[in-house]
Amino acid sequence: MKLHKTVNPVAYENTYYLENDSHLIVVDPGSDWTTIRQTIERIGKPVAAILLTHTHYDHIMSLDLVREHFDMPPVYVAESEASWLYTPEMNLSGLARHDDMDNVVCQPAENTFQYETDYHIEGFHFSVVETPGHSIGGVSFIFPDQELVITGDALFREAIGRTDLPTSNFEDLIAGIKNNLFTLPGHYQVYPGHGHSTTISHEKNVNPFFR
Repeated sequence: MKLHKTVNPVAYENTYYLENDSHLIVVDPGSDWTTIRQTIERIGKPVAAILLTHTHYDHIMSLDLVREHFDMPPVYVAESEASWLYTPEMNLSGLARHDDMDNVVCQPAENTFQYETDYHIEGFHFSVVETPGHSIGGVSFIFPDQELVITGDALFREAIGRTDLPTSNFEDLIAGIKNNLFTLPGHYQVYPGHGHSTTISHEKNVNPFFR
């Protein structure tokens, strides 16, 4: 499996593209629709699914465009945030501080995640673990065969997600990282929703929130 990344201009959010021999999974399609479309077209494989680590606006701004242009792949989201896709106040695009941007309203997702379950989708094998705290439904995706995890806005390189937003909770975020991410082998690569990649061992040893 190959992993590709593009960085979106709104909040410098990372969109990931997981490629196997026959299909593609897109994670968190952000604001730069042109680059997202070009990347999917360059890879040239059908999109098997769209996975959402959480539903803040910067992670879903191109969601419906990916669906419409690439044969309506199913979307997977945490049940606790499923309604946020079409509720601007909850995905934060509708807050007063974002009056300079359009509200983000997406169509409902087809699927909600089952935790601690092995997913097998078109040759991709992964599990979904709960890492709330930045938002109530934050999740991370563990790909054991490739020894990597996509952490959304839970765990960053030498940082964690902010916890001053609606439904945020610092204690939940720390607990989710310790219980569901730091239990992974130290060499696992970590791909966050913003910023550069890291490893589990680096964060356990260096991240100031866990020292």
